[in-house]
Amino acid sequence: MLGCRAVRALCRSGQLRAALGSNRARLIVAELAGSGGSGGPAAGVVPAATNGATSLRDKTTVAFPPPPVACSEEQPVWTDQVWASPLDIRRRVFCNRSLNMKSISAIGFDMDYTLAQYKPETFEALAHTQTVDKLVKFFGYPAELYDLTFDHTYMCRGLIIDKRRGNMLKVDRHKYVKLAFHGFTPLSREDRMSTYNNADKREEYDEPHFALIDTLFSLAEAYLFMQLVELKDEPGSGLPPGKTYADIYRDVRGAVDLCHRDGSIKREVAANPEKYIHDDPGLVPLLDMLRRSGKKLFVATNSLWDYSNVVMNWVISRRKGADRDLEWLKYFDAVVTGCAKPRFFSERSNLFEVHTGTGMLWNTEGGSPMVPVGEEDLPTPILGSTAPPHVQHAPGDRARVFQGGYYLDLHKMLDVSSGSEVLYVGDHIFADVLRSKKALGWRTLLVVPELDAELEVLAGCKGNAEELRMLRKQRDALDDQIQRLEWQLSNAPLDADPSHDMDGSAGGAASEEEAAAYHDMLANLRQQRESLRERHRALLRSHHELFHPVWGQLMKTGYQNSRYAHQMERFACLFTSHLSNLIFYSPFKSYRGKPDVMTHEDELMA
Repeated sequence: MLGCRAVRALCRSGQLRAALGSNRARLIVAELAGSGGSGGPAAGVVPAATNGATSLRDKTTVAFPPPPVACSEEQPVWTDQVWASPLDIRRRVFCNRSLNMKSISAIGFDMDYTLAQYKPETFEALAHTQTVDKLVKFFGYPAELYDLTFDHTYMCRGLIIDKRRGNMLKVDRHKYVKLAFHGFTPLSREDRMSTYNNADKREEYDEPHFALIDTLFSLAEAYLFMQLVELKDEPGSGLPPGKTYADIYRDVRGAVDLCHRDGSIKREVAANPEKYIHDDPGLVPLLDMLRRSGKKLFVATNSLWDYSNVVMNWVISRRKGADRDLEWLKYFDAVVTGCAKPRFFSERSNLFEVHTGTGMLWNTEGGSPMVPVGEEDLPTPILGSTAPPHVQHAPGDRARVFQGGYYLDLHKMLDVSSGSEVLYVGDHIFADVLRSKKALGWRTLLVVPELDAELEVLAGCKGNAEELRMLRKQRDALDDQIQRLEWQLSNAPLDADPSHDMDGSAGGAASEEEAAAYHDMLANLRQQRESLRERHRALLRSHHELFHPVWGQLMKTGYQNSRYAHQMERFACLFTSHLSNLIFYSPFKSYRGKPDVMTHEDELMA
């Protein structure tokens, strides 16, 4: 959508960040309203301020997720003794697959970007800086990399990295590549089509040759990879010689892993959690409400105990440093750290109990059951679990903490007999939602912080969708007329046989004047079609730029649902912008999905 020079200029000057501001979005909406696109705020949406401020909440872009919001008199929580007004659409929990919360006995949470919402402008910038440092010190990259800057507004979730070619892709649900960039340079339509859409073999866009940006944690490394692709293509860049694009990606991933192993990111977050983690005023009231409802609560995170204790102390009680304690464990029945999702859902691993005072690990085995003689395995897999049974504790008691293990360990601890009794809440479409849903039958809730901003922008340009639909119909009708005339002209009789007319029916041959009139009409229709096509493309491009000037709307690729949105529909029973939005709903609510609508049904209902 932006030319390569413009992209580079914006990235270097910081103008891209300004272009993502709410005032630019409203300007485009106003321009479109003058040409037919219009629409006011949706019911329940509070219009954003128009005073030109550039605070965090005024950033209306899916690449800049706003923080969780506090409750208010206008938007009371479920437990308040008032009849709530229509719920702000940004606080809604949306349902793909009907779910009755009365059937849920245990609710689990991922920690990073679910219980704890990070500030991308600081946290992802820290990740970018530390990754560059590791590349220079341990992977042989030049010190000039320290001059690279990070723009946290540039990347967005749902993109795909082509490791072999150094390209960044946005793909729709049919695996059609609509946007492709080499570094920050957009591929021409011809190159994009020949490389991906018209190739002899269609790509699956999975590992090992592709990497999916499915979590906000991946934005910094994806942006750094694009920067290194640009450097590799420049002569004399100083990058290690002989490196392929795939080698560079592998080095970036290795540097990111090293950042997590050596604690360089964790130490900074532990020292200044307020700099990197958003406050969520609704989190503790939500956990209180869920516990009072009788639900068993657990945490299942890939982070280890030391970092989990740092983050959870801050998000629950705003404690840090020497003030940290273990009181946050009272809100949960079990905490499993270092669980290595998604393997946690499919492969057995040793379970250890964590001594919370020292961080030391205790063996939980205490003697493993023997396989009966003549049998190949235990009668039921859960008999192989070394986890303690029935860990639900009384109010005021602290949860026990574990490391590693297998999903059946959690089932045993929480006295769960079926995966359908568990609702798991996470932010990672693959590690948290897809595997737990497909393999275990757990019910799932996907947290998508970008949805807050996406809904706000959508509310301001509702008329665009209707105008785009109208333009598509007009183009379709013009195509029919043009093809009808082309058919008639190509099949017109070449002689003066009076038994045929221009349309092939009886009535005489077409005169030269009539043929010329047909050609004039055809030329006029083609001109109208081209004009309509340009108007259509411009409106669609402008509509997407409201959300992000490069990647467009998170949930769409052109007209189609993006691959990310398609996976959300398939594997997330529920989705919402922030975990604490659950506080606006009864813990026993029956969420009802909307009826599926096929194309022919949509035509009848339009």
